[in-house]
Amino acid sequence: MPKFTPLIESLPSSVPFIGPEALERRGGAALKARIGANENVFGPAPSVIKVVQNLARYSWMYGDPDNYDLKHAIAAHLAIAPENICVGEGIDGLFGYALRLFVEAGTPVATSLGAYPTFNFHAVGFGGKLVTTAYVENREDPASLLKLAAQENARVIYLANPDNPMGTVWPAADVERFIDAVPEDAVLMLDEAYTEFATEDTRPKLNVSRKNLLRFRTFSKAYGLAGARVGYVLGHADIIKAFDKIRNHFGMPRLSQVAAIAALQDQAWLNQVVDQVKASRQRIYEIAGTNGFSPVQSATNFVAVDCGRDGAYARSVVDGLLQHGIFVRMPAVAPLDRCIRISCGTPEQLDLLANALPQII
Repeated sequence: MPKFTPLIESLPSSVPFIGPEALERRGGAALKARIGANENVFGPAPSVIKVVQNLARYSWMYGDPDNYDLKHAIAAHLAIAPENICVGEGIDGLFGYALRLFVEAGTPVATSLGAYPTFNFHAVGFGGKLVTTAYVENREDPASLLKLAAQENARVIYLANPDNPMGTVWPAADVERFIDAVPEDAVLMLDEAYTEFATEDTRPKLNVSRKNLLRFRTFSKAYGLAGARVGYVLGHADIIKAFDKIRNHFGMPRLSQVAAIAALQDQAWLNQVVDQVKASRQRIYEIAGTNGFSPVQSATNFVAVDCGRDGAYARSVVDGLLQHGIFVRMPAVAPLDRCIRISCGTPEQLDLLANALPQII
């Protein structure tokens, strides 16, 4: 057998998440409520579906490797230049490209213990040295991240706002102070996957003149296109141009590109989805409280629910719900693993949750 590199030999053969499809295969039955992967169950706009249906016959064609139309549509939507945008296969794919730009063997990468695991997956996959600091009051803590980065001479710093898996958020002013304090020789990777669900005052002003800031956004969440895998990163033109050196130029399917453009054009649907998510979050708060659990106030399309004990107990709740055909997830590390994480669902899905949870407890 050909020999793997020492780095590959040192890594575990694993993926950051177990997919709901794998759980269905194990259990031999379809899930009744798929409310664990932070997917937007309310789906893409009907106008998006119509566009994709009409253009499906062109699936024999590769997508535009420049993503020209989509980049210009995003640029017009955000009032920035197309040169400040790189499109890629979801935020997950873009994390891989971005970390490849800045991380080599032994490069310190600073993040919060329990933060989004796919970022860690890529950081370690390129040989980075992952260093972590704890959450403070259910939030990633910018002050702790800065202190950690200084101690470890980190070249990359990660912050999600709003956060996954806790759903918490910092005001824009706090994030802007954090951005200003990041050393010039370190790059801040700001994950804004859930920003459309948060209020306007949590979004820092778009400043693409800063060379050490990359902001990651997606069509997977609020726009309901997780299966299309469309993400984008915003940054200084010189940094964005470097992505062309390593990205998969034919990675974006033609239908994904047109779907994203159509989604941007239907802001009325986006606003409707945001309202549905708010109502769903409120229902999850109520279900959690009725069962003696403590929900964490969320700025996303999911709610972290504190079960009041330890990770083993929270795991038993997750497993018990799965026995009822209800898929939810939980944070991977203590002390966050005292929680379960429930994605916003339809009223029917949340009815199933409300009926099952008391039986499990």
